[in-house]
Parts: sequence; structure tokens; C-alpha cells
Amino acid sequence: MEDFGGGQTAQQDVLVVTTNEVPGFQVQQVMGEVFGLTVRSRHLGSQIGAGIKSVFGGELKGLTKTLVESRNEAMERMIEQARLRGANAVLAMRYDVSEAEDVGSEVCAYGTAVLLSGEPS
Repeated sequence: MEDFGGGQTAQQDVLVVTTNEVPGFQVQQVMGEVFGLTVRSRHLGSQIGAGIKSVFGGELKGLTKTLVESRNEAMERMIEQARLRGANAVLAMRYDVSEAEDVGSEVCAYGTAVLLSGEPS
């Protein structure tokens, strides 16, 4: 299960949430949009495995793992952009995933970098 999860680790210094606000905190400053992008190609083995699985059904675990890794990499790049701007949080975080020229997947994590103050409720 650990291979297919995602998200932040406990020691993260930039809070990332999908909501527009965080209870108990106030937005002191908006630093603007931040994003992280990665494009991953599919290797031949996963392409063949995916083709076979699509005939018989079932989860494409190799592709699932690759997508999770891509999302985490995109998120880390977004967090680094927020950190460089002096933000301590990213609000309204979203992912966008699309095909990149039929050779792989493009994953973009984006949101609004902000400086929060306050105490969690």
C-alpha cells in the first residue's frame, strides 16, 4: 500500500491543502501561483504489461506506481517554488494530468503560495 500512496511527509515545512483556507489560520500574504511539473515516459515493459492487462482486466500496478511517483515529484517541485517565495503553505492545490505526445504522462501540481499565521483550532 505504501508504494501507491502519496502526499506529504511529516517533516514538511510547507503545508499543502486542497481547501481555500485553513481553520485557525489567517492568510497574511499571497505570494502567487506556484507549480511543479514532470513528464515521464513509459518504458517498453510497462507498455507490454499494460496491453496484456487491458485484455484480461485488472490494475496496472506498474503504471499506478509510476503515476504516484510523478505526482509526488510534481508536488515536491511545487513545494520548493513556494519555499523559495517565502511561503509556509499552498492553498487550493490541484493536479492536472495529461498525455505528452503519446510517449508519457505530464503531471502538474499547482496552487496558491501564501504566508499563514495563527494556531490550528
